[in-house]
Amino acid sequence: MSQHTRTERDSMGEVEVPEDALWGASTQRAIDNFPISGRPLPAAFIQALGFVKEAAAATNQEFGLLDANLAAAIRQAAREVAMGGHGEHFPVDVFQTGSGTSSNMNANEVIANRAAQILGDGTRPHPNDHVNASQSSNDVIPTALHVAARREIHGELRPALEELLATLRAKAEELGDIVKPGRTHLMDAVPVRLGQVIGGWARQIELGLQRLEAADDGLAELALGGTAVGTGLNCPPQFARKTVTRIGRRTELTFREAADHFEAQGARDAAVHASATLRTLAVSLARIAGDVRLLASGPRTGMGELRLPAVQPGSSIMPGKVNPVVCEAVIQVAAQVVGNDAAVAAAGMGGQLELNANIPVIARNLLESISILARVSQVFARRCVAGVEVDRERVAALAERSLSLVSALVPEIGYDAAAELAHEAWTSGRTLREVCLERGVLPAERLDALLDPRSQTGK
Repeated sequence: MSQHTRTERDSMGEVEVPEDALWGASTQRAIDNFPISGRPLPAAFIQALGFVKEAAAATNQEFGLLDANLAAAIRQAAREVAMGGHGEHFPVDVFQTGSGTSSNMNANEVIANRAAQILGDGTRPHPNDHVNASQSSNDVIPTALHVAARREIHGELRPALEELLATLRAKAEELGDIVKPGRTHLMDAVPVRLGQVIGGWARQIELGLQRLEAADDGLAELALGGTAVGTGLNCPPQFARKTVTRIGRRTELTFREAADHFEAQGARDAAVHASATLRTLAVSLARIAGDVRLLASGPRTGMGELRLPAVQPGSSIMPGKVNPVVCEAVIQVAAQVVGNDAAVAAAGMGGQLELNANIPVIARNLLESISILARVSQVFARRCVAGVEVDRERVAALAERSLSLVSALVPEIGYDAAAELAHEAWTSGRTLREVCLERGVLPAERLDALLDPRSQTGK
């Protein structure tokens, strides 16, 4: 921004603002008051404010509260914000007034000043009287939060999860008949097919998408129309319904006016629910990535069943070492999402009486969780899962040596006798098959049928 300044005025008096800034006095006060993190609210949130202001201007024109020229200029300016324009003019820190009033006024001032440029005739739209007509920060900011979250869920997270789900399903089909040792408590268990294992991972993502659908529906309710405390003071009848419909058309999503405006402004439960759903997705992704990393460990001294794509050198000192770096990125994202969810939950508890006054930090953490989960899911699908291969010889050898194969003998020889056989195989270093043949436990043909790893993996 320019070193030169201009004088702006608000209800508290005069403030010096950078000459080329689109914001005004209220925004400048917030910049001066909150030099905390240096991080503004996410771009998705600012864009959502643009959608809200554009729709509100159209409804206000319909109700005769704005003349056609003024409304058209405000709509154009707001549309530019909604499309990602003027981002450098939204510098207010995340850690600000808990209602988000500073960011609402930032949007009002930027849109008002940009509308003045569009009009070009000396008309100065007023941030409060014109851009904020029929609104309050207390219903606009919760509305923008829901709009932003749903746009990011539909535009980024759902497609990424659907891609990961499809990639897992394809890999389960590709490797479906390979038999490997099962493991519980990290110890040998009865055999499984790799398709069953990967299919279980795919089902986790499928269920995550279903949970996300339920959370998304809660975010479809918008607080707009409640104004200051939920009563709708200074808001024309039908303003909310018409504006919400317009927001839906512009975003290509379906929204609805909140059933109860006091709930919609006093609580942030829909956002807390959405964040908890993202936490569950993060836990699922971490579990899957952790399993992939473990099954690929080695490659010679670990499990070594899977082979992961080599995407970069793994060590600055050990030549030839390749690490499961994509899996590690997934696990780190999951840790961040769990932390974000804790912040959202704590902020959700901070609602008091007619307003939750922790909305900016909820917005910051919720939107970051959506964004990083979407990106890492896509990276995981493309740069890891799609290229997973199997060491077939090692998997077959490990399955044959698993002591838990003895479980299939229990119905015919009893648990104690089977345990004795497993112990002898373990202490002697031989396979169960070798011990059983030596002891003549069962006829060879029957023994072959019972100890066949594939026959123990179900239908």
